[in-house]
Amino acid sequence: MASNEKFNFAQNVAEALADSQLRANFRFATDTLIQRRGTVFASPEETEFLRDVGSCMKKDVLANLPELLERFEEQCTKNGIIVHWAETAKDANEQILSILESHSATKVVKGKSMASEEIHLNSYLEEHGKEIVETDFGEFIIQLCNEPPSHIIVPAVHKNRIQIAEVLAEHIEDMEYTEDVDVMLENVRSILRDHFKTADAGISGVNFGIVETGTLCLVENEGNGRMCTTVPPLHIALMGIEKLIENVEDIPAIYRLLCGSATGQRITTYFNMISGPRKTGERDGPKEVHLVLLDNGRSKIMNDPQLGDVLKCIRCGTCLNHCPVFTRIGGHAYGSTYPGPIGEILVPQIEGLNPKGAIATASSLCDACAEACPVRIPIPELIRRMRDESYGNADPSKVALSGYKRSCVESMVWKGWKWSQTCPTMNKMMLKGLALFGKWIPVVGPLRAWMSVRSKPQFGKNSLKDLAKKEGLRHE
Repeated sequence: MASNEKFNFAQNVAEALADSQLRANFRFATDTLIQRRGTVFASPEETEFLRDVGSCMKKDVLANLPELLERFEEQCTKNGIIVHWAETAKDANEQILSILESHSATKVVKGKSMASEEIHLNSYLEEHGKEIVETDFGEFIIQLCNEPPSHIIVPAVHKNRIQIAEVLAEHIEDMEYTEDVDVMLENVRSILRDHFKTADAGISGVNFGIVETGTLCLVENEGNGRMCTTVPPLHIALMGIEKLIENVEDIPAIYRLLCGSATGQRITTYFNMISGPRKTGERDGPKEVHLVLLDNGRSKIMNDPQLGDVLKCIRCGTCLNHCPVFTRIGGHAYGSTYPGPIGEILVPQIEGLNPKGAIATASSLCDACAEACPVRIPIPELIRRMRDESYGNADPSKVALSGYKRSCVESMVWKGWKWSQTCPTMNKMMLKGLALFGKWIPVVGPLRAWMSVRSKPQFGKNSLKDLAKKEGLRHE
């Protein structure tokens, strides 16, 4: 499902750069997150060891994913969890709606879930008459504003304290304006408490699924995830098929990497492990637990030896914080669920290169994202692959709508350039021509965009080879 039918990346970037408050909000937030991460990962030796462990762990999971998924389903079923398979976003939405309808559920409380954002679950359920209440504080704020999240971890990072205070005062009846963060949090918690009590169902994401025990793990700081999954009588979990961890003993390392990279914590306030519905004699928990396993293009991605690395992602968002482009244009400019470096390589594969291939241009290829990635995804290499796919240069091309940027004129220009560089006579003629007529080259077509941010090159009268010959340098 496309996240934005009318997508103009260049226009989005221009609007974001013109918003000085937006840039200031992102700069402050990402700098803070980077500083916290540096404090947690203060030991280079320990950090690199953990990254090696995390990378190998996820690589092994992907190498054996079909088998592990079958084992996971079997164990979940033994635990009383009802498992559903969704090949596409449409399938996932329809299955979740069907589960809600079968329980006559009309009101849903929802924990933070990027997978649900990926399939646009909220809008789908609302179109079918369901009331959806986001319970994560950041998600709650952007739901009031009818905005998508701007960051994988901090959905409302594009707003500062004053802007959030204005949103709450404007959209919530009888709430007085206050810039006191603790008061704002307490007011929102009071509102959500009533929603938890009256909800017919709770929907959550899944950070890790443990194959060995059939356990669903949720990582959070606010407690809303625990409320969504224990108070309502029905719990529906949505999980990407790549989110598996094979054994319980593997959790500490990957959990440490996620917490440290995402929020700069050694552990989060809550780590929920759900292994089934409420059992006889237990005082809380849902009567039914459903798990929807989402593919949505992941199987195809996994089958590419290079592109499959993107599925190692644990959704920590640290590549966003370290990206010099993201911190200046923010998440909304990408027009996608997953912004920043990880979005540049994941979204075009899920939604197609046209038009989402344009976001792969939002990188300086400085390698900051790769250096920070806790599971060692070679993000810059994959960004270059997306750019090659956009022109149909990858061999073989495997991303939907590959080659959408290819043009006959540009292909001819590059072939001419290649010819001029491999044929000495042509190279000499080209250099002489540029020396005589280069200053009159018209700035039209692709050159117009290229020259809009660059000075027009000045061509010398003599080539480097001529100058070397004049100086008497030997050609060796």
